[in-house]
Amino acid sequence: MEGVGIEKIVKKLQLKKYIEDMELKGHRIRLADVNRPALQLSGYFEHFEQSRVQIIGMVEYTYLQHLNDSEKDSIYSRFLKYDIPCVIFCRDLQPDDLFLQRAKENNIPVFGTGRSTSEFMAELIYLLSEELAPCITIHGVLVDVYGEGLLITGESGIGKSEAALELIKRGHRLVTDDVVEIRKINEHTLTGTSPDITRYFIELRGIGIIDVKTLFGVECVKEKQNIDLVIKLEDWKKDNEYDRLGLEEEYTELLGNKVVCHSLPIRPGRNLAVICEAAAVNHRQKKMGYNAAQELYRRVQANLNKKDDEEEE
Repeated sequence: MEGVGIEKIVKKLQLKKYIEDMELKGHRIRLADVNRPALQLSGYFEHFEQSRVQIIGMVEYTYLQHLNDSEKDSIYSRFLKYDIPCVIFCRDLQPDDLFLQRAKENNIPVFGTGRSTSEFMAELIYLLSEELAPCITIHGVLVDVYGEGLLITGESGIGKSEAALELIKRGHRLVTDDVVEIRKINEHTLTGTSPDITRYFIELRGIGIIDVKTLFGVECVKEKQNIDLVIKLEDWKKDNEYDRLGLEEEYTELLGNKVVCHSLPIRPGRNLAVICEAAAVNHRQKKMGYNAAQELYRRVQANLNKKDDEEEE
């Protein structure tokens, strides 16, 4: 795994650099997990996760303050000889000169933050999970509709961008047009973003490229969005049978995760934006425990049972 550059993490988390003249370009983080090296600083290095970012909190720091210079030098030398991505001191704790000297000798970056240890660890793990997540790129449009992430797919020229533009005019938010970068954050979460070069641009055939952020304002765009529903646009074919009840969900697989998928046949006169809005609200309703198709089925069954009882009487 290539990993993520430490410079990017430092910039996003606004970390303080303790060794100013150290070059960070060659340093990369390859694991999303972090480690608090309490046992290592006491001399126990069995099962040491050296590939993780090392976090120094109040417990580790106060323990080190009780050691004399000889003990510190011994621990620092052993600890920092490993190929550690970096060491981060939380709560504005200041590493001593000996620690910085040994870190510089071993080319280990040392940073600091004023945030509490637990809060910072949670934010760092989430950020690294995003940056290091498996990623694919697909052709489609991603829009935030009533808080639901709609991934609109289909053949080129079928009307994906036009549907997205209508949704934007109706108050919803564009994440990306044409190219969607999908990352698998965990077993249940897929997040979509836009490549930097095409962010917030939409291509409309016959008009060209438009900048949604400039034309409609920052409230109409969003940097990233979880993918909750896939809308697949396809040409209307008279002989095809299309689902009219929705009793059983259809799924598509993205990076090993199953996502609910609806196939929408396109023909003149169909308002795609309204259909996408209805699909988003209906999906949200199902997540809240109400399924309109199942309720209709229940009513039909109840009505049939009622008629059977009346006939028996």
